[in-house]
Amino acid sequence: AIFTVLNAISLIYGTINTIPFMAIIKIFFIWIFVSVPLNVLGTLLGRHAKFIAGGQFPCRVNSIPRPIPDEVPWYGKPSGLIPLAGLLCFGSIFIELYYVLTSLWNYKFYHVYGFLLGVYGILTIVVGMTSIIVVYFCLNAENYHWQWTAFGSGASTAGYVFVYGIYYFLFKTQMNGFLQTSFYFGYMSLISITMGILCGTP
Repeated sequence: AIFTVLNAISLIYGTINTIPFMAIIKIFFIWIFVSVPLNVLGTLLGRHAKFIAGGQFPCRVNSIPRPIPDEVPWYGKPSGLIPLAGLLCFGSIFIELYYVLTSLWNYKFYHVYGFLLGVYGILTIVVGMTSIIVVYFCLNAENYHWQWTAFGSGASTAGYVFVYGIYYFLFKTQMNGFLQTSFYFGYMSLISITMGILCGTP
């Protein structure tokens, strides 16, 4: 949706960044003809795997879910854990993020790819460690809904990246006008969403 809006804006302004409509249609059909058959295949394999296993569980599962305690300290609640974990993950990349944004928006050359790879490795380790710690605190607070909390602990890095993008736009660039502003925030939101998915699924 963001990409379509940006393409429409560039079409209205007549810029060279406009992608032809037929190219978008071709990419959509390629995606459909790959995604739908793979989903059907995965569904069939999943159903047959359940029948192959005989529907037996390795342990007895209670049909009534256990109540989750309400009296939990702040570090046992997902609302306190997720922003803190995202801040720790963002802290491992924010210096390098400045140089990446400078090369992207201020047209400077970026040639320290080895250092970027090292920072990516550090980010991967930090995201993995914070996810483990967040899940431990959730389970320690007897909260068995840890799955989305584990995803959110890494994915919340995207919020900090977007906030840093707003700071960078206001104080480090001289962009003005609707076209530049919409392209900047459109692409920063795409970068942030990609970063959230990348960090949320280590």
